[in-house]
Amino acid sequence: MNKVGQFSHQDIKIFLDDKVERYNRPEFITDDPISIPHTYNKKQDIEITAFWTAVLSWGQRKTIINKAKSLFELMDNAPHDFIRNHSAKDLAPFETFKHRTFLSDDTLYFIAALKEIYLRHQSLEEVFVMGDQPFEMAQALTRFHKLFFSLSEGLDRTKKHLPNPERGSTCKRLNMFMRWMVRQDDKGVDFGLWKNVPTSALMIPYDLHVDRVVRHYGLAERQQRDWKLVEELTAFCRTLDPVDPAKYDYALFGLSVSGELSF
Repeated sequence: MNKVGQFSHQDIKIFLDDKVERYNRPEFITDDPISIPHTYNKKQDIEITAFWTAVLSWGQRKTIINKAKSLFELMDNAPHDFIRNHSAKDLAPFETFKHRTFLSDDTLYFIAALKEIYLRHQSLEEVFVMGDQPFEMAQALTRFHKLFFSLSEGLDRTKKHLPNPERGSTCKRLNMFMRWMVRQDDKGVDFGLWKNVPTSALMIPYDLHVDRVVRHYGLAERQQRDWKLVEELTAFCRTLDPVDPAKYDYALFGLSVSGELSF
């Protein structure tokens, strides 16, 4: 199999569905950043750790997991309680936290922004779905970006850590976070906590691993890695499964990161 045009639509679906089954399983959790929110039970703790871990998800997965663990240990592994109730003196340990270009100033701003959100809302889901219906991902991510950076003390450099489709970003990390929160099946990897976002609205989290497989099999024509490419690939995945297109993230990412394919 080299190019979509050389194979029937049904052949492609059978092939990718098989890979979804192979990689969408509990064994996937241990070595993936999603393992961090899986250590919590409270909805808000899962949301916060999933959101922040997704934001930190660039680089080696082992490093991401270790950094996320250390971050939430600074919150006594009770992130929702810490976010809502911390005092100024409780912030001192975070002044030395960093992951690659995510520095202490970024950490302190994220804490402040999340506090504002959780003082007004029971769940992050409320913020994402407060717009017009039907739900549309690009609008939701753009709206969330503007709300998250509405505090006066926010730094312009911090904004780069939360991508925005309005600026053309693939928004890989936010789309991954949304998949974690929204998708639900009997495999136990994604959480399915959010009931007001349809799985059909989810977008493929697009990164270098996914790109390798997309180019190898010719699943998209657009060459520039941007939001339009995400839309093109997701539209193709919806032809395979209009209800749950994001499940193909498992196939696309898994084929590359597992080493099953040689590029």
